[in-house]
Amino acid sequence: MQFWRRFRFVILALLACTLTIVLTNCDSSEPQTTTEGAATEESAAPATTLVYGSGGQPVNLAPGDITDGNSIAVQKQIYNRLLGTEPGTTEIVPELAEEWSASEDGLTWTFNLREGITFHDGSDFNAEAVVFNVNRWWDPEFEFGYRAEGKLYEIWSDLFGGYKGDEASILQAVTAVDDITVEFQMSQPFAAFPAAIASGYFGIASPTAIQEAGADYGSPSSLAVGTGPYVFQEWRSGDRVTLTAYPDYWEADLPKSEQLVISFVDDPAARLAQLRAGTLDFTVDLTPDQLPEIESDPNLEAKLRPSLNVGYLALNPTYEPLSKPEVRQAIAEAINKPEIVQAFWGDLGETDPHFTPPSMESAQDKSLDDYTYDPDAAQQAIAEAGYPDGFDLDLWYMPVSRPYFPNPKPIAEAFAAELSAIGINVNLQTKDWAAYLEDRNKAPGFQSFMLGWTGDYGDPDNFLYAHFGPGATQDLGNWKNEQVFQLLNEARASTDESERNDLYSQVDAILYEEAVRIPIVHSQPLLAQRTSISGWTPSPLGSESFATVEKS
Repeated sequence: MQFWRRFRFVILALLACTLTIVLTNCDSSEPQTTTEGAATEESAAPATTLVYGSGGQPVNLAPGDITDGNSIAVQKQIYNRLLGTEPGTTEIVPELAEEWSASEDGLTWTFNLREGITFHDGSDFNAEAVVFNVNRWWDPEFEFGYRAEGKLYEIWSDLFGGYKGDEASILQAVTAVDDITVEFQMSQPFAAFPAAIASGYFGIASPTAIQEAGADYGSPSSLAVGTGPYVFQEWRSGDRVTLTAYPDYWEADLPKSEQLVISFVDDPAARLAQLRAGTLDFTVDLTPDQLPEIESDPNLEAKLRPSLNVGYLALNPTYEPLSKPEVRQAIAEAINKPEIVQAFWGDLGETDPHFTPPSMESAQDKSLDDYTYDPDAAQQAIAEAGYPDGFDLDLWYMPVSRPYFPNPKPIAEAFAAELSAIGINVNLQTKDWAAYLEDRNKAPGFQSFMLGWTGDYGDPDNFLYAHFGPGATQDLGNWKNEQVFQLLNEARASTDESERNDLYSQVDAILYEEAVRIPIVHSQPLLAQRTSISGWTPSPLGSESFATVEKS
């Protein structure tokens, strides 16, 4: 049955091509397995070197200036954050800060730092270094921000409401009280602040290295200097990043390996082929239908990342006819989400009407039923909205595998086939990953696009505020719903869990009606390693330090 479902979508995609739907590189075939560059197990790297297969190369290695998982996965090896998480969970634990606390009114957070830590370049880690990094992210006028004209570090605004000087900014000041104490002054209580600042975006980089490299910091031709377990050595664009163990790392007996190579392999089939050959030691973002192949190989072990994600279809209201909620709702009705999820994810995916993952069900409106697949009703709704002959729609799909969309192109083709049945002529498009992420935010943005989110911390705020809050909807033409903004801000300020859950469930119901980001899937990402590898504990947050990973 699963094969038939998938075959059905392949046939529909081919039919869509013949019905004059303009598909960029229209091709319904599965990605071909390529082993170019793969080696036999005998020629694989020595035991002191780990080779990790990434689903693509980083955008850059400058903390705070990225939102993509490929960048975060590499940055977590080079940098530490103020706080970390217990392996395999979202529980906050000390990292560069040993202790943290809030004032009674919730407006001041104090972090006490570890002493005696140095950056990879020999400079001291201290409170001034923390303030320097925060100012890079938060202050548009900071002289060492090295921003291109008009460029801001978007994730800071997504999580913290705005930048220095903005009325909506939660952060009001950051101060080095002494060498080992940092204070954050807030405009309102924010109970999730420790979890937010522990996000993988906010690694602490060497101020000395940033000032030496200037605007080139974090690029393939420059530097990336942190306090983490591995030291940056080289970035061969389009090929790999090479890191070596930091001999003065502050955690005893870590890292376990002398060298870590992050190899960029876009195609999941190629990643699995190289894993089987021994060229890769461990890898991520494989497709669910590869699980039997992994389980049948005695040299491989399947790993499952705890689910904390959403893959979604975004509809930009800036464009006609997507400005009409009834049209966006009709698109949601035209896509057979349960069948698509079963076809492409099998038992490793589930779909529901909520943007937040199932683990956050206490913050969801459980009275909601997902949109019923009804192409006839969807076509009628589009006609009644003023488009009896349908319309053209640009649909952008990601060029790389991600945990929520491990094989984006055929999934996009399935969407196109479904929408063609109700008269929507789909033009499938893609581009380089870094450009994809950046250009979606350039006004007026993409008309519609596939993207997703793996939680940065285990709180509904991270899914909802980061996608629907003030400053977080550039890719939707700055769509806004004032009631949503108000509810999200009230939830941020509350320390009462029951009250917060009620506020988030109200947001959930509004987003269901607005249908600007249609949740498609919550997946359990498939990973794999060779059986010679130990010490790898996948995090629900999408990436983790590899300091404990070693090869026997």
